[in-house]
Amino acid sequence: MPQSLAVRAVLIDLDGTLLDTVLDLHAAANAMLDDLGRQEVAVEAIRSYVGRGIPNLVKRVLAGTMEAADDAAPPPAKALASFRYHYAAENGRNAILFPGVIEGLDAFKAMGLPLGVITNKAEAFTLPLLEHTGLAPYFDVVVSGDLLPRPKPDPMPLLWASGRLGVSPAHVLMIGDSLHDFHAGRSAGCRVFLVPYGYNEGRDVRDLDCDGIVSSLAEAARRIAQE
Repeated sequence: MPQSLAVRAVLIDLDGTLLDTVLDLHAAANAMLDDLGRQEVAVEAIRSYVGRGIPNLVKRVLAGTMEAADDAAPPPAKALASFRYHYAAENGRNAILFPGVIEGLDAFKAMGLPLGVITNKAEAFTLPLLEHTGLAPYFDVVVSGDLLPRPKPDPMPLLWASGRLGVSPAHVLMIGDSLHDFHAGRSAGCRVFLVPYGYNEGRDVRDLDCDGIVSSLAEAARRIAQE
């Protein structure tokens, strides 16, 4: 990362980058399917469906296909209400920090870098999840999927967060796990690191022309410190 584009703030995706939340989402999805008299879905299917917010997750679960998220129609109201009800009970119950997250966040803070979360998860679930997992105190700004008119992969959340932090997007590092994080970061003019362990909707992020593939947030912090 060139010195002329030194990082002055870091924005980080939530599900699949900071936290493994798939077991919570899986439990809520199967409870919803039970309410609807439908068969359960495998946890690995849920892992591949995550990434575009709860309405699109519900559409994918009901259709059993990734392409359902490309349909502009909203999910059935009954199904969405059922999922939200069950997810409110499951949110954070089995969420696990990915290795290196706390070490990385501590290192970013030691460097004096303001931090933000950029997620497509609704605020009603994002804020309790950050509190439950002890991550909330690390972040100076949180942009949930329903805060602004356009969520990721649109650059709007990153541009808005950069403005709130008082940093030009050109000096912001976005860390995520998916194609949507990559496109949002690139469109906003940010530098982009991607982790290979998250929810990438079936695509290997190592195929993307990002600024770096990092095994953990701790490695991301080391890379920044070395510049």
